[in-house]
Amino acid sequence: MHRETLLKQASSRESWDVIIVGGGATGLGCAVDSAARGYRTLLLEEYDFAKGTSSRSTKLIHGGLRYLQQGNIALVMEALRERGRLCQNAPHLIHHLPFFVPSYKWWEGPFYGIGVKMYDLLAGKLGIEPSLMLSREEALKRLPTLEPKDLRGGTLYYDGQFDDARLAITLMRTFLSLGGVALNYCPVLALIKEKGLVTGVKARCSESGEELTLKARVVIQATGVFSDALRKLDDPVSYSMICPSQGVHLVLDASFLESKSAILVPHTDDGRVIFLVPWLGRVLVGTTDTPIPKVSIEPVALEEEIQFLLKTASRYLARHPTQKDILSLFTGLRPLVCSSGGKKSSSLSRDHTILVSPSGLVTISGGKWTTYRKMAEDTVGKAAQVGGLPERRCTTAELRLQGFCTGLSPTDPWSSYGSELPELREMMESSPALAEPLHPRLPYKMVEVAWAVEKELAIHLEDVLARRTRALLLDAKASLEAAPQVARMMAQMLGKSSDWIEQELAQYQKLLTLYLPPCHAPSS
Repeated sequence: MHRETLLKQASSRESWDVIIVGGGATGLGCAVDSAARGYRTLLLEEYDFAKGTSSRSTKLIHGGLRYLQQGNIALVMEALRERGRLCQNAPHLIHHLPFFVPSYKWWEGPFYGIGVKMYDLLAGKLGIEPSLMLSREEALKRLPTLEPKDLRGGTLYYDGQFDDARLAITLMRTFLSLGGVALNYCPVLALIKEKGLVTGVKARCSESGEELTLKARVVIQATGVFSDALRKLDDPVSYSMICPSQGVHLVLDASFLESKSAILVPHTDDGRVIFLVPWLGRVLVGTTDTPIPKVSIEPVALEEEIQFLLKTASRYLARHPTQKDILSLFTGLRPLVCSSGGKKSSSLSRDHTILVSPSGLVTISGGKWTTYRKMAEDTVGKAAQVGGLPERRCTTAELRLQGFCTGLSPTDPWSSYGSELPELREMMESSPALAEPLHPRLPYKMVEVAWAVEKELAIHLEDVLARRTRALLLDAKASLEAAPQVARMMAQMLGKSSDWIEQELAQYQKLLTLYLPPCHAPSS
């Protein structure tokens, strides 16, 4: 489906049942749910799909041991249930990952062991594998790069891992296959109201400049940390519901954690949980939890956050990483719903909140990737009531996502394409140039660029290097070196000029400075 066709479909329909503003995890989840119920649904995203928080997570589908520690058993049970459903509906995107909780003090083993056993119990029939207590020797055999000094052993448990941006793109394509229409780079400029009630939106295509007047029976906004902006458009005196918090992740070479198991640091100096996770041939270290005064589509990591993560990682790794070892870093913003009581951001609820304004605007915020489906079910159910839509059952608990396929290895970089993998292989056979690697230090081939443009609505260089592939996150410098050939292929496919190539490369180099510490900043 080409974007021009989708744009024409969006503008030509007289009225929609549901318009969704926001193309991250929550908005895409709502879109799939709405279309699966048979509602005529349009989704609008100001930037690219999953451009914000939804492509900058810790890449975990998990119940959340920290929430169990906080006593939020209901949230943990819901997340574990959703984890199990995702594993069933998208086995090509979600895989099981062992996590090790090291013990360096005598009481840590039994203390964390009891918590993990409770975690197993809450998962019930949707559990993955039972947890285990490991001796010092067993732990070092599994994780040979773990800091050995004073190590007593620890606890091993299992959770889910995924590629967040790839799941987002899969949801977008699932939505299109259900008859929905999705447009990236189409910001909403205003709400349309009749007799004080929201009846649609005015939007503009950033690519063509075309302005759209779009009617709907109900409008859902799922814009995450930007939720307050649209609520202010609806009602200038509405209160702020979002207390944004920023989380930074560092990406290191796999040699820092020579293991298939992740490490969970259950309690840091600031009360956070930190993960050291093997992912796509790299190691993720994250995350921080820093309250911020205002939101941005490209948040900036603070020096103290980088140092905090390096310091914490050094306590648990035999080889201590420094800034020079950082291949990439990325920063996401959490849309935490404010509480009255001045709680620290790390203690604010990660549960979701649905608000319906007097005008009928439905806002969904909070939550996390793992529970996106349940958030969507609740939101669309509420929106259907607000819009007077016929009541229809949610079917997404059993809905197989685009590319559903079993039997693929989780370590296979091609696994996210699932059942569509043979089509990519046919493309490489018919055009050997597409089988060429993107870059020697990246696990991608040029065919994935062609696929991103042809099948996944990628229209800018960043779309391909940051989200259709994860080149920017895996090795920022390598992604910059690969950028010229990617831009040339995209220009050829999209019918763009050499000026477009130069502009895209300049914008990408500017973006790159946010994904590297100062000591790595590329020269202009």
